[in-house]
Amino acid sequence: MSERNPSEPGGVSAGARALPVSERPPLRELWRRAGRRHRWRMVFAASMSVVNKACDIAPELLIGAAVDVVVNEERSLVGRVIGSDDRFTQLWFLAAVTVVAWVAESLSQYVAHVSWRNLAQRIEHDTRVEAYRHVQSLELAALEDHSSGGVMTVLNDDVNQLERFLDVGADEIIVTIANVVFVGITFYIISPQLTALAFAPIPVIVAGSLLYQRRLEPRYRAVRAAAGRIADTLTNSLGGMATITAFGGEEREAARVEADSEHYRQVNRRAIALSSAFIPLIRMAILAGFMMTLVVGGRAVLNGDLAVGLFSVLVFMTQRLLWPLTRLGEVLDLYQRAMASCRRIFGLLEIEPQILPGTVDLPEPVRGEIGFDRVSFAYGDGAPVLRDLDLHVPAGETHAIVGATGAGKSTLVKLILRLYEPTNGRITLDRVATETLTFRSLRGSIGFVAQDVFLFHGTVRDNLTYGRTEATDAEVRRALVAAEATFVDALPGGLDAVVGEQGQKLSGGQRQRLTIARALVRDPAVLLLDEATSAVDNETEAAIQRSLAVAAAGRTTIVIAHRLSTVRHADRIHVMEAGRIVEAGTHDELVGAGGLYAALWRVQTGETLERSPEVVAGD
Repeated sequence: MSERNPSEPGGVSAGARALPVSERPPLRELWRRAGRRHRWRMVFAASMSVVNKACDIAPELLIGAAVDVVVNEERSLVGRVIGSDDRFTQLWFLAAVTVVAWVAESLSQYVAHVSWRNLAQRIEHDTRVEAYRHVQSLELAALEDHSSGGVMTVLNDDVNQLERFLDVGADEIIVTIANVVFVGITFYIISPQLTALAFAPIPVIVAGSLLYQRRLEPRYRAVRAAAGRIADTLTNSLGGMATITAFGGEEREAARVEADSEHYRQVNRRAIALSSAFIPLIRMAILAGFMMTLVVGGRAVLNGDLAVGLFSVLVFMTQRLLWPLTRLGEVLDLYQRAMASCRRIFGLLEIEPQILPGTVDLPEPVRGEIGFDRVSFAYGDGAPVLRDLDLHVPAGETHAIVGATGAGKSTLVKLILRLYEPTNGRITLDRVATETLTFRSLRGSIGFVAQDVFLFHGTVRDNLTYGRTEATDAEVRRALVAAEATFVDALPGGLDAVVGEQGQKLSGGQRQRLTIARALVRDPAVLLLDEATSAVDNETEAAIQRSLAVAAAGRTTIVIAHRLSTVRHADRIHVMEAGRIVEAGTHDELVGAGGLYAALWRVQTGETLERSPEVVAGD
């Protein structure tokens, strides 16, 4: 199979690291985690399974008793118990007991199945929510190290595998153990010699189970990894469908999905081939045990050492003991799939967040003064993006950050929000270190408009009130006016119009204006605009600039911009180069200084293109 090309649409995640796999015993870890909330439900479900199995083996005992009635007549065990020599009375008694046993078996089976299924659903729900909440607690750096498809597979497919095992496999394991115990007791009471012979195959079956378990585990780990690979490919391909179509890459992406799906099929085939070979082994062991009971027990009856009724019980009990073990192959398959999934789920949960909330709340009212004190930052082990940066933004002022691509402008915004943590230095809000603030206090004081516009699938109102769900329609409409987003009134349904996944039913400029309005609905003390006008035309940009001038009044605003025309009226403009602020001042001051800002201004206004006809002719 060919390697992925990271430059291709579906190969974006080729460099992403695989999610960690927990090394803790998965079943013990599952009991520890699930037992905190559901221990008594688990005990009750297991108890119902045991009761069900006890009722389930009663018919074999009753068959033996019926044979005993027919053969021994008034000397039968039932006759001695009920004190009657009449065989029809004895049979009616057995019929009544049989009805009670069947009803009890049916009721206990119903209660056990319902209990296990409800328990499986509860644990599935709790595990998925816990894993998702944990993912939310991780910083961006932790998530960027792993593919979104891999995380999605854990949250969805791996959790579903766990649910399938708890729904069926856990009940089967408990029933099988109870079956061996109850049948073993019955055998031992009737004939200790036959007990040893009938149970002789069980060590072979157990040893085979352990052997297959060890050999199956790595194969099912490979299956789960292959499932994550498919999810990763599909997530990237669906997200880049417009690019794929525009560049005619449909066949290439279809071939990539086909290759990953074939890889998944092959690793699954290898796991299935091994797990399927387990059942024939068990059948041979069952045959040996059944033959021992049939031959040795039958000889004991012929010699007068064993009653016919008891022999009938043992024959049926041997079938009852050994035949259910054929399902061990299916149970083992479910178990190994579930344990492989558990290792991935618990591996995700074991990733420790590196950015933790503080315990301090900002004093009210929040003024919005922002400070950077010798801040340095690097992404992972890469080169420093910020180097000993100092920045002061007084409360209520509008400051702009400009510079060439890669200068570190957007990183400043992410550090203020604590999406990343600075390598060195300190960031303050109202002179309080941001690392000491609770996330609610810090991020609740900030309105953020990202360069990459993101809208949730839902209504316009849902998206606008996302950061402040209690906002009234009047407040929402004021934000729409401030963001020059009154086009909403023309949409079918107005505020109740559905924007589609990631706002696909809207134009780029409309999506951008809605994200600005969403930030304004919060009425934040600090407004962070990271290329907020990057997706709009000049006319819309001019309208947004007018509205932002109004929105910025009375609040601290930091604007990240490539277009210098959008920030020329800022109170102060900071020019970044190679992770440092190299110039700062008003627009007029910076243009007059003739430095980097002036050079960028000349490029954007076209002054550098003014060349003499002689030079142009000579090119």
